[in-house]
Amino acid sequence: MMKEVGSSPLARSRPQASSVLVHRRMTRTGQRDTPPELALRRALHAQGLRYRVDVRPFPGCRSRPDILFPGAKLAVFVDGCFWHGCPEHATWPKTNASWWKDKIEANRSRDQAARQQMAERGWAVLTVWEHEDVGLAAVKVAGAVAKRKAMSSNRD
Repeated sequence: MMKEVGSSPLARSRPQASSVLVHRRMTRTGQRDTPPELALRRALHAQGLRYRVDVRPFPGCRSRPDILFPGAKLAVFVDGCFWHGCPEHATWPKTNASWWKDKIEANRSRDQAARQQMAERGWAVLTVWEHEDVGLAAVKVAGAVAKRKAMSSNRD
């Protein structure tokens, strides 16, 4: 018998796994240190940028960006095309289609809420999709960090 997934009020709004096997596979899927994240972190480190990994930007924030630049108040999310519904590469499974649609839409909704919460606290949020060229993504992130730091020093 499958244990009920998510007993908190927040968890109840999430779609439930369609089978025990799907539930097991999803709970074993890593949430950090994915190959696209590691590649981007290596490229950023090679550019001399230092960052934090998998930490909350401020108390009370439920989201933990994949890469965080606290001094620049910049959060970077490295999103998978399938899991986050990439506008270019999203695919919709045919098996259990309504369950997967609910799951991916819940991910999108959670992502949007997290980004809005961070923006309200003065944080910039940047999304890098897994399909993006790592070198170009690193340049984009480095540019955003430089811009945010320049804005911050102009205010001081």
